Amino acid sequence: MKLHLTLGLTLAMAALVSCADNAQVGVLTEPTSATTNFPGSEYPKINPDLSAVFRNDMPDAQSVAVNVGGKNYQMTKGEDGIWEVTTDPLVPGFHYYTMNVDGKRIADPNSRQFFGSFYWSSGIEVPEAGVDYYLEKDVPHGAIEIVRYDSKLTAAVRECYVYLPPQYISEPERRFPVLYLMHGAGENETGWATQGMMRDIMDNLIAAGECEPMIIVCEHGVAQLAGVEPAGGFNLFNFDAFEKVMVEESVPFFDSHLRTLTDRDNRAICGLSLGGFQSYTIGLNHPDLFGWIGGFSGSGRGPGDRRDAEMYPKSLNDDYHLLYISIGTDEPAGMYQGIYDLHVALDSLGVNHVYYESPGTGHEWLTWRRSLHQFAPMLFK
Repeated sequence: MKLHLTLGLTLAMAALVSCADNAQVGVLTEPTSATTNFPGSEYPKINPDLSAVFRNDMPDAQSVAVNVGGKNYQMTKGEDGIWEVTTDPLVPGFHYYTMNVDGKRIADPNSRQFFGSFYWSSGIEVPEAGVDYYLEKDVPHGAIEIVRYDSKLTAAVRECYVYLPPQYISEPERRFPVLYLMHGAGENETGWATQGMMRDIMDNLIAAGECEPMIIVCEHGVAQLAGVEPAGGFNLFNFDAFEKVMVEESVPFFDSHLRTLTDRDNRAICGLSLGGFQSYTIGLNHPDLFGWIGGFSGSGRGPGDRRDAEMYPKSLNDDYHLLYISIGTDEPAGMYQGIYDLHVALDSLGVNHVYYESPGTGHEWLTWRRSLHQFAPMLFK
């Protein structure tokens, strides 16, 4: 328990120092176009109080609304045919949103699109005062590459987003540890590279000397074996096919195609929400492959797992360098309780782990950015 309390206090003090040094970061003094807008699109704008103004030119529409931050806002049409609405103040961080035009859900033509909730929707980034760890800085930049490989198990081409640290180019003889980083349900392999701001988080940590340079592989977290119908129909929480693809195809492919360090001490697996359950399930099933495991807003061997000494033996302390668990304080009550209870169970079983609560955030990307920012520096040390 002391580990968790000491870590929490240290992080809180670091956050205060960071905010003091970067007091003006994220602070708006006038309405400002969202960074998630398409280039040249003025709206939506973020006000200094973090409310958002949406304006759309749809003169022929009869009814227009925007749904953001879990609330539906009916827009008003002006004499010039422009629809407009100002929202309540929004929580800092990234929000998916959609528009409803005459009963049809559409993406905002002013915004870039992001994949979440099983479809492409708009997104708006609300700045967080005093925080810059996920913003682009004047540091050496790594690269995000799209890598495709032929999967014989699924009889399909699988697509992954891969982060290569700056040193991958500047030190061509060097080999690197690998983090397999999973997305959540309803999202895909693009999530960490876009909504998650993975590249900037890692570039900044590496440039500050706080994190080992590493390769990050973002797999597509769903797989169906060719010619095999899942018993009882498709079930997101049945990881068997995806686990087989990860172990037999994905890890071997990247070890043979990238300059990786190929031992389990230099391989980690982590994910958010559903990806956290996948990471714990796969990681604990394969101690020969993974030496580090993390789960953000999701961890343990899937829903309903037993939390006893047989499922989580004390020998895990010798088998793994790190078990990491995080949750947002404002997540849905059942979700928060489930992750907190796992933390308590592991404590009672004497299983070493790091537990982190993201203050004031829910089941959202700000929780997961904070978690990655804390988790990555712990790896491969």
